[in-house]
Amino acid sequence: MNAVFLGMACLLAAAAGYWVLGRGTPRPTGTWATGALLGSFALAFASYSPLVENAVETVVPHVARLLSNCASLAAATAVLAVSFQLNLEPAEARRRIRLRLVLFAASALGMTVLFAYEQMTHRSPQVYALYLLLFISYLGFAIVDFAQQAVRQSQSARRSSVRIGLRLAAAGCAFALVYTAYKLTVLVSLGLGFHLIHDHTECSSLVATPCVFSVTSPALAVLLICIGLTLPAVVYPISQARRHRWETRSFDALGPLWQDLSAAMPEIVLPAAPLQDKAADADFLLQRRVVEISDGILALRPYRSQQVLETVQRTTGAGPQEKAAIVEAAMVKAALAARMAGRLAENVAPPSAEAASRKDLRGETQWLLQVADAYAHHSARVADDDQTPVGA
Repeated sequence: MNAVFLGMACLLAAAAGYWVLGRGTPRPTGTWATGALLGSFALAFASYSPLVENAVETVVPHVARLLSNCASLAAATAVLAVSFQLNLEPAEARRRIRLRLVLFAASALGMTVLFAYEQMTHRSPQVYALYLLLFISYLGFAIVDFAQQAVRQSQSARRSSVRIGLRLAAAGCAFALVYTAYKLTVLVSLGLGFHLIHDHTECSSLVATPCVFSVTSPALAVLLICIGLTLPAVVYPISQARRHRWETRSFDALGPLWQDLSAAMPEIVLPAAPLQDKAADADFLLQRRVVEISDGILALRPYRSQQVLETVQRTTGAGPQEKAAIVEAAMVKAALAARMAGRLAENVAPPSAEAASRKDLRGETQWLLQVADAYAHHSARVADDDQTPVGA
């Protein structure tokens, strides 16, 4: 138990420190709220640990429960603050956050007063019931509020990591509602004097009753909500690194095709931009290269022979997409040779249907990568007595 809860507390505390101190400047929207969220959850996990619980209760008896409950309410408030800052206009987000902070402060203060009075009355069940009512009211309100936002936003989010993260957070809210229902059952039991559930039972197992409701459920809720809210921030730099690597490799792979086209038609090369570092601005350079290659292929259209197209199509055997790339590469090579020889096509071949189907820059880039690979390795030989070497 100590290893599980203290380990999670240390992990969350480290994440909170990184989020607040290691994010650089200017800090992204929601930085402080997310730091408060992770820190509150770290305190909640620490308070679940028997080691911490025994240590603090040697000073103030039973105070671990108050610390845990206040940390849970603080975390719920921080969750709402993160959600508001990311999904609402700044003015509306600030208004809602201020209202939640006032409610949280009032709830925490009321719980502290009731806890102190409960201790003075030798743990009066009636006072504890009022304490629980205050805790459950704000916690249930915050959970339902966030769950509604998470479900709604997950349906409209464009990034898959955001959608998955919000759905994990919504699942965490479900476990939190299980915990709230358990606390409500304790409250009803106390209010009616049934004493069906002993809420103060010490837990030695995460799956024993009532610990599965009082400890395991909130722990799973904390874990899922933390993972859900931080998943996009973790996935984003990984996806950016993968995208950067793809852009750099694509830029290099398009090099041979671009060199032949630009050597034959220097006019397709766009005006020189300020000195760019390819490693730092691969996206800009790749877009530039794709545009220049596309312009070069368009400029070769008067030299694309229908006879050559039919010959290449007959002699090329491959799958539909691979064949289309090989045919296009052969057509580019033949058109370049015809242009350098000064021979316009008598019957101009239509542009590639595969190229026309690519509607965005990434799709066009992927198509040109296939053409460039075929151009360098698999392009068909075109029988032409006057063919001139390309790129000479």
